[in-house]
Amino acid sequence: MAAAEPGARKRRPKGHFAAAGRAKRPRGGGGRQLEAGMRGILITCNMNERKCVGEAYSLLGEYGDLLYGPEQFSDHEERLSGSDREEDEDDVEAALKKEVGQIRASTEQKLRRFQSVESGANNVVFIRTQGIEPENLVHHILKDMHTTKKKKTRVILRMLPISGTCKAFMEDMKKYTETFFEPWFKAPNKGTFQIVYKARNNSHMSREEVIKELAGIVGSLNPENKVDLNNPQYTVVVEIIKTVCCLSVVRDYVLFRKYNLQEVVKSNKEDTQQNPSSLTEENSKVVKPETEEEKSSKEVKQENKNQGEIEAGPKGNDALTV
Repeated sequence: MAAAEPGARKRRPKGHFAAAGRAKRPRGGGGRQLEAGMRGILITCNMNERKCVGEAYSLLGEYGDLLYGPEQFSDHEERLSGSDREEDEDDVEAALKKEVGQIRASTEQKLRRFQSVESGANNVVFIRTQGIEPENLVHHILKDMHTTKKKKTRVILRMLPISGTCKAFMEDMKKYTETFFEPWFKAPNKGTFQIVYKARNNSHMSREEVIKELAGIVGSLNPENKVDLNNPQYTVVVEIIKTVCCLSVVRDYVLFRKYNLQEVVKSNKEDTQQNPSSLTEENSKVVKPETEEEKSSKEVKQENKNQGEIEAGPKGNDALTV
C-alpha cells in the first residue's frame, strides 16, 4: 500500500492535457494568421477587437452584396449524408480522412468572401477577402459614407484595403513592388502620389529607407510620376506587421480623411473650418477691395488706392480668424 502512494501523487487531473492543448493554440480562428500572399482589409479599432470583427462582417457583407450580389453557398454540406459515411465503416482510416476533408471544404465555403485572421498586432483586425477587389469595395463604402454622412460603425476607426502582401524585408519588397505598382504608375499610366508608412511589432525596417526605395521604383516606372504631399491622386499605403508587409494604392486618401470611418461622416462645415485659408482668403482679396473702390470712386485716384490697401487688410484678417 505504501508503494502505491507515490504513484497516486503523480496522477494528473483529467482536464490537464486538454487545457494544455488549448493554451498552445494561437489566437485567431483555427490558427489562421496574416501571411504573405493574402489580400484583404486591414482595420484598426480601439480596444474591442471582437466587436470590431462583428462590425466589419456586417458592413462588408452589406456593401459586398450590393456590389457583387449575395454570396452563394453550395449545397455540398447538405449532401454530406449519413449514407456516404456508412460505405467506409469497415475502413476507419479512410472514413476519418474523408470526414476531415469534408469539414475543411464546408468551412472554406462558409468563409469564402470574408474571413477574419490573426493580424499579429493589438487593436488591428485583418479580414481576408476572396473573389472581390478590396480597394474598390472600401472606396465604395467610404464614398457612400462621405456623401450621406451616415455613421455606420462605433469601434472601427480606419479601414484600409490591402491589395497585396509580401515579406517585410527590403529586397522582397523591392522585387514585389516593381510589378505591383505597374497598374497605376507604369507608362503610359502616371499620377501624383505620396507614401504613408506604419510599422507594428517590427524594428528591423527603416521608415526613411522604405519610402526612399519605393518612391524610386514609382519614379522608374514613369518619370512623369510626381510626389504631392498635399492632395495626391494616389496614396501608397505601407503597413508592416511583424514580418509581413501589406500594400495598397488608394484614391481620395485626403478627401476620405485617411480612410477613417469616424472622420469621413463629419459635416462639410467642419471641413471648411479645417481649411479656412483656401476659402476665406481668396474671397476677402477679391470681393472686399472691389467694394472699397466703388465707395471711393469719386475721390482722387491715389487716395482710393491707399484707402483700399489700408481697409482691405483688417477685413481679410477678420475673415481668417472666424
